[in-house]
Parts: sequence; C-alpha cells; structure tokens
Amino acid sequence: MASCFSKELGQLSKLSQLAQLRKKMSLLSSWFGKKEDLQGKTSLRILLDILKTMREGVIIVGEDTRIIASNQPAYDAFARKNGALETKRLSEAIRDLSVHEAFKKALENDESSEVKFEFFFNEKRTFLVRVSPIEFENTKHAIGIFYEQTQIEHLEKVRQEFLSNVSHELRTPLTSIIAFVETLEDGAIDDKANNQRFLSVIRKNAERMHHLIDDILELSSIEAGTILIEQKNVAVANLVDEIFVNLSSKAETRKVKFQNNIEKDKTVWADKARLEQMLTNLIDNAVKFNRENGTVEVSISETEKTHLISVSDEGEGISSEHLPRLFERFYRTDRARSREIGGTGLGLAIVKHLARLHEGEVSVTSTVEKGSTFTIELPKNLS
Repeated sequence: MASCFSKELGQLSKLSQLAQLRKKMSLLSSWFGKKEDLQGKTSLRILLDILKTMREGVIIVGEDTRIIASNQPAYDAFARKNGALETKRLSEAIRDLSVHEAFKKALENDESSEVKFEFFFNEKRTFLVRVSPIEFENTKHAIGIFYEQTQIEHLEKVRQEFLSNVSHELRTPLTSIIAFVETLEDGAIDDKANNQRFLSVIRKNAERMHHLIDDILELSSIEAGTILIEQKNVAVANLVDEIFVNLSSKAETRKVKFQNNIEKDKTVWADKARLEQMLTNLIDNAVKFNRENGTVEVSISETEKTHLISVSDEGEGISSEHLPRLFERFYRTDRARSREIGGTGLGLAIVKHLARLHEGEVSVTSTVEKGSTFTIELPKNLS
C-alpha cells in the first residue's frame, strides 16, 4: 500500500510539471503567433526579455538547428564553460538523440512533444523538456523549455526509501509480538516457567515500536519547521552532569564510566531542551556502542565564532565507508546489533536536524578498534 501511495504521488507530481510546461509553451506560442510588435520592439527582442524572467532553461533554435537564443538557466545547465550557447548547433550543447528528435519534429512537422533525458556534467541531472514549433519574424523556429527534475526525483527516492524502512522497522517487532501472542493463546499462558518471559518480549517490542513512532513524529516536526528554538546561554557542564545521572543505570549495566571535561562556568548559545536532546542521543549511543569498562568523555573547545561540544567513546569504531551516511534516517552500520540494543535508526538524523536549527552542524571522526567522537558545532552569540 505504501509503495502504491508513493507511486501515485510521483505520477501526480509529473502531471503537474507537464501542465506547467504546456501552459507556458501555449502562452509563448499564442503571443508570438500574433506577429505583432510592441513599442517598436522586434518579436525576438520581446521573447528574450520574457526568457530572462523564467527560472526554467529555455533554448530556441532556427531551421538549421543552431541556437539563436537561450536564457541564463539554460547556459548554467548546458554551456559546460564553453562560452555562450548562441550560434552553436544544438548537438554541441546537448548530446541526446531524443532531444534532437523533439526539435526536429517541431521544425519539420510542426509537432509538439515531451521527452525526459539525463545530462552528465560533473554530476547527473534529469530534465523534462517540452519542445514546440514557434514562428516569429516570418521564420520557423523551435523552442524547448527544460524543467529540471533532479531534486524532485531525489526527494521521491528518499520518500520511497523512508516508507520502505518504516514498514520494515515496524514489521519486525510486530511479527515478534504476534508470534508470542499466538504462543500464549495456544496454552503457554499457563506455563509458569515461561509466560512472564513471553510477556516481557512482547513489552520490549511494543516499547520499541513506541520509541520508533515517537522519533518519526519528532523528525517530521523538525523537518516541517514546526519546532521553534529559544536560544539563551546554557551551562553545559551542569547539563551534561544531569544527562549522566539519567543514563547512569544503563552505563552501570554495560560497565561504562562517564567523564565530564567541561568547566563549570562554560556556557553555549542554544535552546536548553534541544541541546539536552542532542547530547542525550550522542551520550546514549556512546554507552551502547562502548566496550566493557570503556569511558564516555564529553569535552568542549571553541573557535572565534563557534563552540564545539564533543562526545567520545572507546568502542569498536566505525569504518570510513559508513561515515558519510551515518546521519541518514535508518542508516545503521550493524542492523542486527542496533536493534538488539534498542536503536530506532533515527537518533543521529534528529541530532543533525536539531544542530542545523541552531545554524550549526554535527560531525563524526572514528578509528576502528579505538572509538568514535561526535561533535556538535554551535555558533556563538556575537551580537
């Protein structure tokens, strides 16, 4: 059902883009079909003035398929630092046969058409282009409007991955809950040696689902911009001590020690509740992924414009190939272990978004077999 819903949203998005392109093309064609001048301006000059106002890339070619006009977005996309597009053949700017065919149909058959193509220069970009015939100054031309879909397709991919991950993360505990409920229904509820253990597993998985849903709602609120922060000077050392107290039982269970290296009078400019949320996430992770008898250290340093709060552990460390994706939603270096110790896969994504709400950032360095250090960078209050 989730995949069907995502597919329908994608189709609606594409239909909306096509409708916008057709509307703009219709307006241009109808205007220049009148073959009128405005205050002595030629039709081409009027057209060029209009193109400057458009955010989509626009290319106009003559009957010889040489480009006679384009706008800045088209230059930014297709010029490849080879100078102006004007006077170049279309094939010099865009090496895609489907685009060439669309322009050929417009010039030779007076047909409008739409094509989608990928353009590679430094990075892959995807465009939806509508090409139509257009006549001005008694000469036949073809005009193409290029609507970039790169970001839209990326967001659609992210949405599909999110729906898939959520479904998977919920299915696992649900499957376990159903299995143990069925076991209890089949008579195990009278098994005094095991019924409490079965109920404990059901509770554990229900709590995991509850935490997951809470994190999804929290992340959605942050990304939607509905969470506001109230920044003030926050005493970091006291805040870290409070977090240590809250996590002390978990640390004792895993035989992990805490060390607060922050001076008592040190303050940072932040929303206290959100800073506590970020640090709790990082310190909790440092406890979970630490080695037995390891230490979690919290330190602070500063530059001219920022404070840097670091949380370090002495765990297994993280391989370098995982570091670039570590703050993505549901990304785990070891899925089985993360689920075993109770992670939802959203904690670091929440930390990243909360840091950016402060106009800051979060980063990580790690050495395998030695441990990891996560650093929250917060701007100082320089006003």
